[in-house]
Amino acid sequence: MAETPGPALLAGMRVLDLSRLVAGNVLSAALADLGAEVIKVEAPGRGDELRGWRAGGVSTHWKAYGRGKQSLCIDLRADRGKALLLDLVAQSHALVENFRPGTLERMGLGPAVLHARNPRLVVARISGWGQTGPWAHKPGFGSLVEALSGFAAMNGFADREPVLPPLPLADSVTGLYGALGLVAAWRQAEQTGRGRVLDLALFDGVLSVLGPLALEHQVTGQAPLRQGSRAPSHAPRNVYRTSDGKWVALSAGMQGAVARLFAALGTPELLDDPRFSTADARMANVEALDALIGDRIGAMSLDENLALFEAADVTAGAVLDASELEDHPYIKARGAIARIPDAELGEAAVHAPPIRFEDGAAPPIAGPAPALGEHSAGLLTRLLGLSDVEIDALLAAGVIHQPSPTPEKTDTETAA
Repeated sequence: MAETPGPALLAGMRVLDLSRLVAGNVLSAALADLGAEVIKVEAPGRGDELRGWRAGGVSTHWKAYGRGKQSLCIDLRADRGKALLLDLVAQSHALVENFRPGTLERMGLGPAVLHARNPRLVVARISGWGQTGPWAHKPGFGSLVEALSGFAAMNGFADREPVLPPLPLADSVTGLYGALGLVAAWRQAEQTGRGRVLDLALFDGVLSVLGPLALEHQVTGQAPLRQGSRAPSHAPRNVYRTSDGKWVALSAGMQGAVARLFAALGTPELLDDPRFSTADARMANVEALDALIGDRIGAMSLDENLALFEAADVTAGAVLDASELEDHPYIKARGAIARIPDAELGEAAVHAPPIRFEDGAAPPIAGPAPALGEHSAGLLTRLLGLSDVEIDALLAAGVIHQPSPTPEKTDTETAA
Protein backbone atom coordinates (compact mmCIF):
# COMPACT_ATOMS: atom_id res chain seq x y z
CA MET A 1 0.00 0.00 0.00
CA ALA A 2 1.38 3.41 -0.96
CA GLU A 3 2.52 5.79 1.72
CA THR A 4 0.24 8.76 2.30
CA PRO A 5 2.13 12.05 1.90
CA GLY A 6 1.78 14.91 4.33
CA PRO A 7 0.42 15.00 7.88
CA ALA A 8 -2.54 12.93 8.98
CA LEU A 9 -5.90 14.64 8.50
CA LEU A 10 -6.69 14.69 12.23
CA ALA A 11 -3.15 15.18 13.50
CA GLY A 12 -3.29 17.14 16.75
CA MET A 13 -6.72 15.91 17.86
CA ARG A 14 -6.81 14.04 21.17
CA VAL A 15 -9.86 11.94 22.03
CA LEU A 16 -10.69 10.24 25.34
CA ASP A 17 -12.82 7.17 24.63
CA LEU A 18 -14.75 5.93 27.67
CA SER A 19 -17.16 3.85 25.59
CA ARG A 20 -17.66 0.10 25.58
CA LEU A 21 -18.59 -2.42 22.89
CA VAL A 22 -19.18 -1.42 19.29
CA ALA A 23 -20.59 2.06 18.52
CA GLY A 24 -18.04 4.12 20.43
CA ASN A 25 -15.18 1.94 19.24
CA VAL A 26 -16.26 2.31 15.62
CA LEU A 27 -16.37 6.08 16.16
CA SER A 28 -12.94 6.33 17.75
CA ALA A 29 -11.37 3.81 15.34
CA ALA A 30 -12.48 6.00 12.42
CA LEU A 31 -10.79 8.98 14.08
CA ALA A 32 -7.65 7.00 14.90
CA ASP A 33 -7.41 5.84 11.28
CA LEU A 34 -7.34 9.50 10.24
CA GLY A 35 -4.57 10.37 12.66
CA ALA A 36 -6.28 11.40 15.89
CA GLU A 37 -4.66 10.36 19.16
CA VAL A 38 -7.26 8.11 20.77
CA ILE A 39 -6.84 7.22 24.44
CA LYS A 40 -9.04 4.29 25.39
CA VAL A 41 -9.99 4.74 29.06
CA GLU A 42 -10.79 1.32 30.52
CA ALA A 43 -11.69 -0.02 33.93
CA PRO A 44 -9.26 -2.34 35.73
CA GLY A 45 -10.13 -5.99 35.32
CA ARG A 46 -11.79 -6.86 32.03
CA GLY A 47 -11.53 -3.46 30.39
CA ASP A 48 -13.81 -2.81 27.43
CA GLU A 49 -16.33 -5.66 27.11
CA LEU A 50 -15.47 -5.77 23.41
CA ARG A 51 -12.31 -7.61 24.43
CA GLY A 52 -14.55 -10.51 25.45
CA TRP A 53 -16.15 -10.91 22.00
CA ARG A 54 -14.08 -13.81 20.74
CA ALA A 55 -13.80 -16.11 17.75
CA GLY A 56 -11.57 -19.14 18.07
CA GLY A 57 -10.48 -17.84 21.46
CA VAL A 58 -9.19 -14.58 19.96
CA SER A 59 -10.57 -11.09 20.68
CA THR A 60 -11.26 -10.41 17.02
CA HIS A 61 -13.61 -7.46 17.48
CA TRP A 62 -11.12 -5.72 19.75
CA LYS A 63 -8.26 -6.27 17.32
CA ALA A 64 -10.36 -4.79 14.50
CA TYR A 65 -11.74 -1.74 16.34
CA GLY A 66 -9.08 -1.18 19.00
CA ARG A 67 -6.30 -0.69 16.46
CA GLY A 68 -4.42 2.59 16.49
CA LYS A 69 -5.47 3.42 20.07
CA GLN A 70 -3.70 3.65 23.42
CA SER A 71 -5.07 1.97 26.54
CA LEU A 72 -5.21 3.79 29.87
CA CYS A 73 -6.56 1.55 32.62
CA ILE A 74 -7.94 3.76 35.40
CA ASP A 75 -10.47 3.31 38.23
CA LEU A 76 -13.02 6.08 37.81
CA ARG A 77 -14.75 5.05 41.03
CA ALA A 78 -11.77 6.40 42.95
CA ASP A 79 -11.54 10.14 43.55
CA ARG A 80 -7.93 10.14 42.40
CA GLY A 81 -8.96 8.33 39.20
CA LYS A 82 -11.61 10.97 38.43
CA ALA A 83 -9.11 13.72 39.11
CA LEU A 84 -6.65 12.17 36.67
CA LEU A 85 -9.35 11.92 34.02
CA LEU A 86 -10.30 15.58 34.47
CA ASP A 87 -6.66 16.54 34.14
CA LEU A 88 -6.63 14.69 30.81
CA VAL A 89 -9.90 16.36 29.79
CA ALA A 90 -8.17 19.71 30.16
CA GLN A 91 -5.68 18.62 27.49
CA SER A 92 -8.07 16.87 25.10
CA HIS A 93 -10.43 17.88 22.33
CA ALA A 94 -13.19 15.30 22.65
CA LEU A 95 -14.62 12.66 24.94
CA VAL A 96 -16.77 9.70 23.85
CA GLU A 97 -19.04 7.76 26.21
CA ASN A 98 -21.95 5.32 25.92
CA PHE A 99 -23.14 4.81 29.47
CA ARG A 100 -26.87 4.71 30.08
CA PRO A 101 -28.12 8.34 30.19
CA GLY A 102 -27.52 9.86 33.62
CA THR A 103 -24.63 7.54 34.53
CA LEU A 104 -21.91 10.04 33.69
CA GLU A 105 -23.65 12.64 35.85
CA ARG A 106 -23.90 10.20 38.78
CA MET A 107 -20.17 9.57 38.42
CA GLY A 108 -19.59 13.30 38.87
CA LEU A 109 -18.34 13.58 35.29
CA GLY A 110 -21.33 15.07 33.47
CA PRO A 111 -20.92 17.58 30.63
CA ALA A 112 -21.14 20.57 33.02
CA VAL A 113 -18.19 19.23 35.02
CA LEU A 114 -16.22 18.39 31.87
CA HIS A 115 -16.83 21.81 30.33
CA ALA A 116 -15.80 23.51 33.56
CA ARG A 117 -12.36 21.96 33.01
CA ASN A 118 -12.32 22.45 29.23
CA PRO A 119 -14.98 24.68 27.64
CA ARG A 120 -13.87 23.61 24.14
CA LEU A 121 -14.38 19.90 24.76
CA VAL A 122 -16.71 18.03 22.39
CA VAL A 123 -18.67 15.35 24.28
CA ALA A 124 -20.15 12.56 22.15
CA ARG A 125 -22.83 10.63 24.07
CA ILE A 126 -24.06 7.37 22.56
CA SER A 127 -27.15 5.56 23.82
CA GLY A 128 -29.90 3.37 22.46
CA TRP A 129 -32.74 5.84 22.60
CA GLY A 130 -31.16 9.26 23.17
CA GLN A 131 -30.39 11.41 26.21
CA THR A 132 -33.96 12.77 26.49
CA GLY A 133 -37.48 11.45 26.06
CA PRO A 134 -39.57 8.68 27.62
CA TRP A 135 -37.12 5.90 26.74
CA ALA A 136 -33.91 7.63 27.73
CA HIS A 137 -33.65 5.48 30.86
CA LYS A 138 -33.96 2.19 28.98
CA PRO A 139 -30.97 0.03 28.07
CA GLY A 140 -30.46 0.25 24.34
CA PHE A 141 -28.78 -2.53 22.43
CA GLY A 142 -28.52 -2.60 18.67
CA SER A 143 -30.75 -5.64 18.35
CA LEU A 144 -33.64 -3.83 20.02
CA VAL A 145 -33.14 -0.80 17.82
CA GLU A 146 -32.94 -2.89 14.65
CA ALA A 147 -36.25 -4.48 15.62
CA LEU A 148 -38.08 -1.27 16.55
CA SER A 149 -36.83 0.75 13.58
CA GLY A 150 -38.56 -1.41 10.97
CA PHE A 151 -35.37 -3.03 9.73
CA ALA A 152 -36.04 -6.56 10.99
CA ALA A 153 -39.62 -6.51 9.69
CA MET A 154 -38.38 -5.91 6.13
CA ASN A 155 -35.38 -8.24 6.32
CA GLY A 156 -35.61 -11.93 5.43
CA PHE A 157 -38.08 -13.97 3.40
CA ALA A 158 -41.83 -13.47 3.25
CA ASP A 159 -42.71 -16.95 4.53
CA ARG A 160 -40.29 -16.83 7.48
CA GLU A 161 -39.68 -14.84 10.62
CA PRO A 162 -38.20 -11.31 10.62
CA VAL A 163 -34.40 -11.41 10.60
CA LEU A 164 -32.01 -9.31 12.67
CA PRO A 165 -28.73 -8.41 10.93
CA PRO A 166 -25.76 -10.74 11.53
CA LEU A 167 -23.57 -7.74 12.33
CA PRO A 168 -23.87 -4.74 14.69
CA LEU A 169 -25.60 -2.57 12.10
CA ALA A 170 -27.08 0.11 14.38
CA ASP A 171 -23.84 0.48 16.35
CA SER A 172 -21.67 0.72 13.25
CA VAL A 173 -23.85 3.29 11.50
CA THR A 174 -24.16 5.40 14.65
CA GLY A 175 -20.42 5.24 15.23
CA LEU A 176 -19.71 6.56 11.74
CA TYR A 177 -22.29 9.34 12.08
CA GLY A 178 -20.74 10.11 15.46
CA ALA A 179 -17.26 10.47 13.94
CA LEU A 180 -18.62 12.93 11.39
CA GLY A 181 -20.51 14.91 14.03
CA LEU A 182 -17.54 14.98 16.38
CA VAL A 183 -15.16 16.32 13.74
CA ALA A 184 -17.71 18.98 12.73
CA ALA A 185 -18.22 19.99 16.38
CA TRP A 186 -14.45 20.11 16.92
CA ARG A 187 -14.13 22.47 13.96
CA GLN A 188 -16.84 24.70 15.41
CA ALA A 189 -15.20 24.65 18.85
CA GLU A 190 -11.95 25.81 17.27
CA GLN A 191 -13.85 28.79 15.86
CA THR A 192 -16.09 29.65 18.82
CA GLY A 193 -14.15 28.39 21.83
CA ARG A 194 -17.16 26.37 23.00
CA GLY A 195 -17.60 22.63 22.72
CA ARG A 196 -20.89 20.88 22.01
CA VAL A 197 -22.61 17.80 23.44
CA LEU A 198 -23.64 15.32 20.74
CA ASP A 199 -26.68 13.13 21.48
CA LEU A 200 -26.20 10.02 19.31
CA ALA A 201 -29.04 7.49 19.51
CA LEU A 202 -28.61 4.08 17.91
CA PHE A 203 -32.25 4.27 16.81
CA ASP A 204 -31.70 7.47 14.85
CA GLY A 205 -28.67 6.01 13.10
CA VAL A 206 -30.28 2.81 11.87
CA LEU A 207 -33.51 4.56 10.88
CA SER A 208 -31.53 6.90 8.65
CA VAL A 209 -30.17 4.07 6.48
CA LEU A 210 -33.63 2.63 5.80
CA GLY A 211 -34.12 5.33 3.22
CA PRO A 212 -37.65 6.60 2.51
CA LEU A 213 -39.30 3.96 4.74
CA ALA A 214 -41.59 6.39 6.57
CA LEU A 215 -42.27 8.41 3.42
CA GLU A 216 -43.23 5.34 1.42
CA HIS A 217 -45.67 4.33 4.14
CA GLN A 218 -47.11 7.86 4.08
CA VAL A 219 -47.59 7.63 0.31
CA THR A 220 -48.78 4.03 -0.02
CA GLY A 221 -50.21 3.22 3.40
CA GLN A 222 -48.26 -0.05 3.29
CA ALA A 223 -45.19 -1.44 4.99
CA PRO A 224 -42.59 -3.18 2.79
CA LEU A 225 -42.82 -6.96 2.74
CA ARG A 226 -39.87 -9.22 3.36
CA GLN A 227 -38.48 -10.10 -0.05
CA GLY A 228 -35.27 -11.99 0.62
CA SER A 229 -32.58 -10.62 -1.70
CA ARG A 230 -35.03 -8.82 -3.97
CA ALA A 231 -35.33 -5.03 -3.99
CA PRO A 232 -38.57 -3.11 -3.39
CA SER A 233 -37.66 -0.61 -6.12
CA HIS A 234 -36.63 -2.62 -9.19
CA ALA A 235 -36.21 -6.06 -10.74
CA PRO A 236 -34.26 -8.14 -11.38
CA ARG A 237 -32.20 -8.01 -8.22
CA ASN A 238 -31.39 -11.31 -6.52
CA VAL A 239 -28.81 -14.04 -5.99
CA TYR A 240 -28.83 -17.01 -8.34
CA ARG A 241 -27.24 -20.44 -7.98
CA THR A 242 -24.72 -21.57 -10.59
CA SER A 243 -24.15 -25.08 -11.95
CA ASP A 244 -21.13 -25.60 -9.67
CA GLY A 245 -23.09 -24.75 -6.52
CA LYS A 246 -21.88 -21.16 -6.16
CA TRP A 247 -23.85 -17.93 -6.31
CA VAL A 248 -24.08 -14.84 -8.50
CA ALA A 249 -25.50 -11.53 -7.27
CA LEU A 250 -27.19 -9.49 -9.97
CA SER A 251 -28.92 -6.11 -10.09
CA ALA A 252 -30.34 -4.29 -13.12
CA GLY A 253 -32.08 -1.11 -12.08
CA MET A 254 -32.17 0.77 -15.38
CA GLN A 255 -33.75 -0.11 -18.71
CA GLY A 256 -30.40 -0.21 -20.51
CA ALA A 257 -28.99 -2.59 -17.92
CA VAL A 258 -31.99 -4.90 -18.34
CA ALA A 259 -31.54 -4.88 -22.10
CA ARG A 260 -27.86 -5.87 -21.75
CA LEU A 261 -28.78 -8.64 -19.31
CA PHE A 262 -31.46 -10.12 -21.57
CA ALA A 263 -29.10 -10.00 -24.54
CA ALA A 264 -26.28 -11.66 -22.59
CA LEU A 265 -28.60 -14.49 -21.56
CA GLY A 266 -29.59 -15.02 -25.20
CA THR A 267 -33.15 -13.82 -24.65
CA PRO A 268 -33.29 -10.25 -26.04
CA GLU A 269 -36.94 -10.82 -26.95
CA LEU A 270 -37.88 -10.61 -23.26
CA LEU A 271 -37.63 -6.84 -23.50
CA ASP A 272 -40.66 -6.96 -25.80
CA ASP A 273 -42.58 -9.30 -23.51
CA PRO A 274 -45.35 -7.24 -21.78
CA ARG A 275 -44.45 -8.96 -18.49
CA PHE A 276 -40.89 -7.66 -18.56
CA SER A 277 -40.87 -4.63 -20.86
CA THR A 278 -41.10 -1.95 -18.14
CA ALA A 279 -39.89 -1.52 -14.59
CA ASP A 280 -43.42 -1.77 -13.19
CA ALA A 281 -44.15 -4.88 -15.26
CA ARG A 282 -40.97 -6.58 -14.08
CA MET A 283 -41.85 -5.87 -10.46
CA ALA A 284 -45.36 -7.29 -10.97
CA ASN A 285 -43.94 -10.45 -12.56
CA VAL A 286 -40.78 -10.84 -10.51
CA GLU A 287 -41.37 -14.54 -9.75
CA ALA A 288 -41.47 -15.45 -13.45
CA LEU A 289 -38.54 -13.14 -14.20
CA ASP A 290 -36.35 -14.68 -11.50
CA ALA A 291 -37.23 -18.17 -12.71
CA LEU A 292 -36.14 -17.38 -16.27
CA ILE A 293 -32.89 -15.73 -15.16
CA GLY A 294 -32.20 -18.46 -12.61
CA ASP A 295 -32.57 -21.21 -15.23
CA ARG A 296 -29.98 -19.64 -17.52
CA ILE A 297 -27.53 -18.78 -14.79
CA GLY A 298 -27.97 -22.25 -13.30
CA ALA A 299 -26.88 -23.86 -16.57
CA MET A 300 -23.40 -22.30 -16.30
CA SER A 301 -20.59 -22.34 -13.77
CA LEU A 302 -19.69 -19.30 -11.72
CA ASP A 303 -16.70 -18.48 -13.93
CA GLU A 304 -18.76 -18.86 -17.09
CA ASN A 305 -21.41 -16.52 -15.73
CA LEU A 306 -18.88 -13.94 -14.63
CA ALA A 307 -17.10 -13.99 -18.00
CA LEU A 308 -20.41 -13.63 -19.84
CA PHE A 309 -21.61 -10.74 -17.71
CA GLU A 310 -18.25 -8.98 -17.78
CA ALA A 311 -18.23 -9.04 -21.58
CA ALA A 312 -21.79 -7.70 -21.70
CA ASP A 313 -21.25 -4.98 -19.06
CA VAL A 314 -23.90 -6.51 -16.80
CA THR A 315 -23.82 -5.56 -13.11
CA ALA A 316 -23.23 -8.99 -11.59
CA GLY A 317 -20.63 -10.50 -9.30
CA ALA A 318 -19.72 -13.49 -7.22
CA VAL A 319 -21.06 -14.01 -3.71
CA LEU A 320 -17.89 -14.56 -1.68
CA ASP A 321 -17.43 -15.84 1.85
CA ALA A 322 -14.70 -14.78 4.26
CA SER A 323 -12.32 -17.52 3.11
CA GLU A 324 -12.24 -16.03 -0.40
CA LEU A 325 -11.69 -12.36 0.43
CA GLU A 326 -7.96 -11.87 0.87
CA ASP A 327 -6.97 -13.68 -2.32
CA HIS A 328 -9.52 -11.96 -4.54
CA PRO A 329 -7.68 -9.90 -7.19
CA TYR A 330 -9.74 -6.75 -6.66
CA ILE A 331 -9.44 -6.85 -2.87
CA LYS A 332 -5.69 -7.46 -3.08
CA ALA A 333 -5.19 -4.63 -5.57
CA ARG A 334 -7.28 -2.26 -3.49
CA GLY A 335 -5.45 -3.17 -0.29
CA ALA A 336 -8.83 -3.41 1.41
CA ILE A 337 -7.56 -5.90 3.99
CA ALA A 338 -4.49 -4.79 5.89
CA ARG A 339 -2.22 -6.96 7.97
CA ILE A 340 -0.88 -5.26 11.07
CA PRO A 341 1.57 -6.57 13.68
CA ASP A 342 -0.08 -8.49 16.50
CA ALA A 343 1.60 -9.86 19.63
CA GLU A 344 -0.76 -12.83 19.81
CA LEU A 345 -1.15 -13.77 16.14
CA GLY A 346 1.99 -12.34 14.58
CA GLU A 347 -0.21 -10.47 12.13
CA ALA A 348 -3.89 -9.50 12.29
CA ALA A 349 -5.97 -9.13 9.13
CA VAL A 350 -8.23 -6.08 9.56
CA HIS A 351 -10.13 -3.81 7.21
CA ALA A 352 -8.03 -0.97 5.88
CA PRO A 353 -9.24 2.60 6.47
CA PRO A 354 -11.96 3.05 3.83
CA ILE A 355 -11.08 6.68 3.09
CA ARG A 356 -8.49 6.91 0.30
CA PHE A 357 -6.48 9.75 -1.17
CA GLU A 358 -5.80 10.87 -4.71
CA ASP A 359 -2.95 8.40 -5.15
CA GLY A 360 -5.13 5.50 -3.99
CA ALA A 361 -3.39 5.19 -0.64
CA ALA A 362 -5.24 4.69 2.61
CA PRO A 363 -4.09 6.39 5.83
CA PRO A 364 -1.61 4.16 7.66
CA ILE A 365 -2.97 2.28 10.68
CA ALA A 366 -1.17 3.69 13.71
CA GLY A 367 -0.66 0.35 15.40
CA PRO A 368 -2.30 -2.81 16.74
CA ALA A 369 -5.02 -2.89 19.36
CA PRO A 370 -3.36 -2.38 22.75
CA ALA A 371 -3.25 -4.72 25.71
CA LEU A 372 -5.35 -3.60 28.68
CA GLY A 373 -3.54 -0.70 30.35
CA GLU A 374 -0.57 -0.98 28.01
CA HIS A 375 0.01 2.78 27.90
CA SER A 376 -1.12 3.80 31.38
CA ALA A 377 2.19 4.87 32.85
CA GLY A 378 3.56 6.36 29.65
CA LEU A 379 0.47 8.49 29.00
CA LEU A 380 0.29 9.89 32.51
CA THR A 381 3.99 10.67 32.46
CA ARG A 382 3.89 12.32 29.03
CA LEU A 383 0.64 14.27 29.36
CA LEU A 384 0.43 15.03 33.08
CA GLY A 385 4.11 14.99 34.02
CA LEU A 386 3.72 12.36 36.76
CA SER A 387 6.95 11.04 38.22
CA ASP A 388 7.92 7.39 38.54
CA VAL A 389 7.20 7.62 42.26
CA GLU A 390 3.68 8.94 41.61
CA ILE A 391 3.05 6.27 38.98
CA ASP A 392 4.18 3.54 41.36
CA ALA A 393 1.88 4.89 44.09
CA LEU A 394 -1.11 4.90 41.72
CA LEU A 395 -0.33 1.33 40.64
CA ALA A 396 0.01 0.19 44.25
CA ALA A 397 -3.31 1.82 45.18
CA GLY A 398 -5.09 0.19 42.21
CA VAL A 399 -6.06 3.57 40.76
CA ILE A 400 -4.36 2.66 37.49
CA HIS A 401 -3.25 -0.63 36.01
CA GLN A 402 -0.73 -1.71 33.45
CA PRO A 403 0.35 -5.21 32.41
CA SER A 404 3.46 -6.65 33.93
CA PRO A 405 6.43 -6.52 31.58
CA THR A 406 7.08 -9.75 29.72
CA PRO A 407 10.38 -11.21 30.89
CA GLU A 408 13.00 -11.32 28.17
CA LYS A 409 13.93 -14.83 27.08
CA THR A 410 17.42 -16.03 27.82
CA ASP A 411 19.63 -17.51 25.11
CA THR A 412 18.91 -20.95 26.56
CA GLU A 413 15.14 -20.45 26.42
CA THR A 414 15.37 -19.13 22.86
CA ALA A 415 17.41 -22.13 21.76
CA ALA A 416 14.96 -24.51 23.42
